Amino acid sequence: MTEIVPPRQAGLTHPANILTITRLLFAPLLFWLVLNARDDRGVSWAAFSLGVALGSTDFFDGKVARRANVVSRSGAFLDPLADKVVILGSSFCLVSVDRYWWLPVSIMAVRELGITAWRTRWAREGLSIPARRSAKYKTFVQGVALAMAVMPTLETADTTVAVALWVAVVWTVVTGVQYLLDGQNATSRTGA
Repeated sequence: MTEIVPPRQAGLTHPANILTITRLLFAPLLFWLVLNARDDRGVSWAAFSLGVALGSTDFFDGKVARRANVVSRSGAFLDPLADKVVILGSSFCLVSVDRYWWLPVSIMAVRELGITAWRTRWAREGLSIPARRSAKYKTFVQGVALAMAVMPTLETADTTVAVALWVAVVWTVVTGVQYLLDGQNATSRTGA
């Protein structure tokens, strides 16, 4: 019979958390690269490469934590924060250089900030609403849309970039609705 080992608590200096912190620390450089690209629309191989590297840290931080069988309150807080900083920050930079339209980015921002506030409200009452796998896919789809927007080979493919952005918006809204339903179900079961 296999023994189930509960996860250990990990500190801020655990490699998984360091990957997440790295994503946060390098986000301003990504914003700068988008805002200062030669073509004035945020398109550059430097922004694309850094964006892909930052996106890969999101994949690997979870993999490192699972492999070490650790959980971390700081990681549970920092990982979604880093995702939101990179995704929303890059998106707003792309709006400012006229690569993205403000409406879909605003929809994503309202969802991201609204769900964060909503989850925080329930967390204060001791109710945790865990992230769904679809939320990880949502972050991946958002990242792909961002990578496409700054990829030089798609510099003139405005329709393709816009479609990718709207696909990301749909994922964002759908997962937001899932969180609301999950929270409603959790509160109805707990009587909160």
